[in-house]
Amino acid sequence: MKERLRMSRFALATGLAVIFVVGCHVGPKYVRPQVTAPPAYRGADEAAVSSEAQNSLGDQQWAAVFHEPELQDLIHTALANNYDLRIAAQHVLEASAQVRVTRSQQFPQITVGGSGIGAEFSSGQFGNSLQSPLSTGSMNLSAAWTPDFWGLYRKQTEAARDQMLAQEWARRAVRMSVVEQVAATYIQLRALDQQLEIARQASKVRQDSVELTRTLEQGGDAPLSDLREAEQLLYTATSQIPQIQQQIQQSENAMRLLLGQNPGPAAHKSFGAISLPPENLPTGLPSQLLERRPDIQQAEAQLKAANAQVGVARAQFFPQLSISASGGTSGSSLSDLFSTSGGLAYGIGSLTQPIFEGGKLRGQLQLSKEQKQEMLLSYQKTILGAFRDVSNALIAVNKQRSTREEQEKLVAAAKDATRLARVRYRGGATSYLEVLTTDSNLFTAQLNLTIAQQNEALALVQLYSALGGGWQ
Repeated sequence: MKERLRMSRFALATGLAVIFVVGCHVGPKYVRPQVTAPPAYRGADEAAVSSEAQNSLGDQQWAAVFHEPELQDLIHTALANNYDLRIAAQHVLEASAQVRVTRSQQFPQITVGGSGIGAEFSSGQFGNSLQSPLSTGSMNLSAAWTPDFWGLYRKQTEAARDQMLAQEWARRAVRMSVVEQVAATYIQLRALDQQLEIARQASKVRQDSVELTRTLEQGGDAPLSDLREAEQLLYTATSQIPQIQQQIQQSENAMRLLLGQNPGPAAHKSFGAISLPPENLPTGLPSQLLERRPDIQQAEAQLKAANAQVGVARAQFFPQLSISASGGTSGSSLSDLFSTSGGLAYGIGSLTQPIFEGGKLRGQLQLSKEQKQEMLLSYQKTILGAFRDVSNALIAVNKQRSTREEQEKLVAAAKDATRLARVRYRGGATSYLEVLTTDSNLFTAQLNLTIAQQNEALALVQLYSALGGGWQ
């Protein structure tokens, strides 16, 4: 009795020890690297922005930033059908399945099987010696388990989960990129629409001028050179029309690809002025960017996965215990298969400890450490790139606004210069060359103004994306 009690205590102590050891982990615990964020974004002091900690443009939903209903419909369609976004979602599902595969190593593997042989002969074939069918069968149940003493499988599962999280953040980054690309392409189409309208209006005015100049030349009131210069103005405008139409159709194809559709026309019928960025855009604090940008979160998830892989490599140095057991029955009839008299059960345990593998284990550990260092550098670079993106966008918001304002003054001056040149030409005070020069300058200034408006509107899109907006 005492001997059985001692054996029970020993078994209990052994079980508790196993449970304690199974709970052990090897490998470094992840600690987020310290990152020194600048107190303010470069360019924020020049741009009309607000740096309040409680508010940021990146926290707003994209529908609150892009107000055009036509653009909102395009973004909705792209988020539902864009192939890059759907592929990114598949990557998340694949990573989730990989987590389940990796985690399964922590649990016992149980299999069941059986076999049977049967035959039936007529009584006359072998005489009267065989009165019943000849049959035999067996059933067996086996199990195998490798206890995760050192956290090898748990670290592998942890790394797989971090990789799945990285894929999820990558999907959100793709979502943010899709919103940015659709908005940018739409703004480009709106600007091209304005340029096409300018070219058509200029062509109409210049066609009237050519007809008037031809009449004057035929009547002897104007030299042939004036007619040729008027035609030169006309063809300068008309040659721009097919080029702009080409850009429109190619941009429409690009938009349709973002929408997950075949090449064809895309909606951009709102021919009004391009929406310009409002004043006092909120940016928030630079330190908040670490939590808002999906590419930074993705880089950190990859760093966490690399940190877990260091633990996986370290666990390889320790002994591994494998336990297997099997049991089964056999008999010549169905009832015998469930009888304990023909049963058999056994168990096997093995313990392996690496001693010499030619530096393989140390090489794997060193490799995992170097890969972790690479992920750390990538994480730090991603953060710096995010700060750069916001700064560049803020600088663009400020400088493009100034460019557009100066371009508007240039267009106003060019219009007046063209008017005065035509008045002087009709009065005989100047040649048609002055009309040609001033009209060409006006046409170029008007086209450049639409480009300046486009770039200013794109600066808002870039700032919104740089601040991590669009993926929520």
